[in-house]
Amino acid sequence: MPRATLNGIDVYYERSGEGPTLLYLNGTGATLASSRLSIEPYTKAFDVVVHDQRGLGETEAPPGPYSMADYATDAMALLDHLGIARVRVVGTSFGGMVAQELAVTHPERVERLALLCTSAGGGGGSSYPLHELMSLPADERRAKGIGIIDRRWTEAWLAEHDLDRMIADVISKAEAPEPGSDRERGTKGQLAARSSHDVWDRLGAVSCPTLVAAGRYDGVAPLANAEAIASRIPGAELRAYEGGHVFFFQDPTALPEIIEFLQG
Repeated sequence: MPRATLNGIDVYYERSGEGPTLLYLNGTGATLASSRLSIEPYTKAFDVVVHDQRGLGETEAPPGPYSMADYATDAMALLDHLGIARVRVVGTSFGGMVAQELAVTHPERVERLALLCTSAGGGGGSSYPLHELMSLPADERRAKGIGIIDRRWTEAWLAEHDLDRMIADVISKAEAPEPGSDRERGTKGQLAARSSHDVWDRLGAVSCPTLVAAGRYDGVAPLANAEAIASRIPGAELRAYEGGHVFFFQDPTALPEIIEFLQG
């Protein structure tokens, strides 16, 4: 189990696949253990570097608060630890926020950038305030969460769409972290950093080829937020897919096109 001490914390990471090096940045609450299906397609085309972000999975949960700059600095420290000077980056949801922070702070280190189902904050629009769901009863939290993943996901819709129903079932079974645990503290720290994310005024610093991809029915990071990001990054390409916040599982054209873009 590869680990490294980065920014004073113990970070768990993995590296697999062959090809150009790709840094994969996970979404809210996601860990290496929970996101294998999301990561695996990239390993067929890239040398993929991915880590459990601070406070999640097998990575240490330091005292908070956490900032988006902390997450980006952790990622950069991992690249330095591995001796990677320049890298392609894909960020999903929260990972897309970290990727934006990384790309505006260290544009010289990013070769190509794919931002999936994410938001810039500020004038570019914020993603749904997921921290507000933490205080809801479990059943209400699950129902609300499912409803914003894809705005079409009513009971009637899910009854008639097998793939979406399967995805919704997996999402609804995700367990909240144990109260008082390090994982709960890490999750709350991530949600707090997410709620204050704002890179809108700095997006013009992104200097690499960039793809901004979104689901048409996303209630977490609406398509309008993706349009705003693409309008701000010089030369960015915007693509909308048939799906919601997990469009890369729903639309069979999405992942091949994202991978093709990142290959350049």
